[in-house]
Amino acid sequence: ASGAGGQHVNKTDSAIRMTHIPTGIVVQCQNERSQHKNRAAAWKMLRARLARVEEERREEEQAQRYRSQAKVGFGSQIRSYFQHPDQRIKDARTGTTANHFQNVMDGNIQDFLDAVLRWRVKQNAGADS
Repeated sequence: ASGAGGQHVNKTDSAIRMTHIPTGIVVQCQNERSQHKNRAAAWKMLRARLARVEEERREEEQAQRYRSQAKVGFGSQIRSYFQHPDQRIKDARTGTTANHFQNVMDGNIQDFLDAVLRWRVKQNAGADS
């Protein structure tokens, strides 16, 4: 080493290597002449790396939550309501269609509920296999 300490840094046993066992992160420091100063610097570097790993883990969790959210936009709606000229309603997930628009608007949605239940059972059966 050149600079402060010069050859004395090279010939003393003041280098520090720290390993964080759970993550396997290894840091080492031999910049200073004093082992105590090297230990303090190594701790600081290790804490910084652990903080960075934790931050990356949190960012990945947040990205995963974002990816799993339902995408909302035009064309991704569950049901489409056609009032003119057909006066029909279609559920895009299940393919169920009702030609009696006013009946559905009055609350007669049992056909849609049954179709969604069948669709969910089918989805769960596909996920289990």
